[in-house]
Amino acid sequence: MPHGNKTGRFPPCDPVCIPTIVSKTMMTGTDNPSPDPLPCGFLVVDKPLGISSMGVVKAVRWRAGKPRTGHAGTLDPLATGVLVMCLGRQATRCVPRIHDMPKRYMTDIALDATSTTEDLEGDLTPIEPAGPPPDREAIRELLAARFIGGIMQRPPVFSAMQIDGKRAYKLARQGKPPELKARPVVIHSIEIVQYAWPALTLDVRCGKGTYIRSLARDIGAALGVGGYLTGLRRTEVGMFTVEQSIRLDDLPQTIGQSDLIPVSVLTEDNQTRG
Repeated sequence: MPHGNKTGRFPPCDPVCIPTIVSKTMMTGTDNPSPDPLPCGFLVVDKPLGISSMGVVKAVRWRAGKPRTGHAGTLDPLATGVLVMCLGRQATRCVPRIHDMPKRYMTDIALDATSTTEDLEGDLTPIEPAGPPPDREAIRELLAARFIGGIMQRPPVFSAMQIDGKRAYKLARQGKPPELKARPVVIHSIEIVQYAWPALTLDVRCGKGTYIRSLARDIGAALGVGGYLTGLRRTEVGMFTVEQSIRLDDLPQTIGQSDLIPVSVLTEDNQTRG
C-alpha cells in the first residue's frame, strides 16, 4: 500500500485526521457552532469536454470546503469521462495506487490524416492509402498481432513528459520538439466497436502510462495510412466506472461525506482479490 500501513487496511476517515472548518465566529467567540469535519473519500466525476483536469479539481475542492484534493490520472481537455477525485488526507494518499489501476477508453481515430499533436488540436496532413483502405478484418488481425500485451510506445511530443526538468509540450511549442524514447506499456485488450473508413472506434483496456494518442498514431502507421485521435472517453479506472460518475454540472452546491465513496472500498477490493 502506498501509505505504508502494515496491516494492509485503510483506517476509517474520522475527525481526528481530517482538518476542520474554522469560521470567524468561532475565532471571535460571538458564536459557538461545532466544527464540521471536511469530507474524506472518492468522487467519480464525468469530466466534460474542454476543461482541464485541474479545473475539475478546483471546482470539487471549493464545493467540499477546501480539503486536500487531487485526481488519479489526468485527462486532456479534449477527453471526457472518468476522473477519480480524491478528497482528504487518506484519500489523496491513495492517488498512486489508483493511478496504477488499469484504464478503459472508448477511442475515436481518423485514419485519413496525421496530426502534429496526434489529435484534433494539431495541423493535419492528409494521407491517401496506397491501395484500397484496410478492411475491418485486416485491422482486427493487425491489432491482435502487434498491439496486445506488452508493447513499446513513444509518447507524444505534445505531452507532459519531463525532459531535463522541462515539459515536452513546452519545448515543442518553442519549436524545439524533443526526441522521446519509446517505453514499455501494456495493452490488455482492443476491440473494434465500429469502422467505416476513415473512422475507427476502439474499446481499449490498458495499463498505466499508455498514451491513446500514440496508439492512434502507431495503428495508422502500421496500416500504412494516417492516424490521429478525434475523440476519447475514459469509461473505467480500476473499480471506478462511468456509471458511478456525476456530471460536473450536477455536483451538489456543498459536497459532503454522503456524496463520496469511502476509502475503505480499496481495502474491500484488496480483500476480494486476495
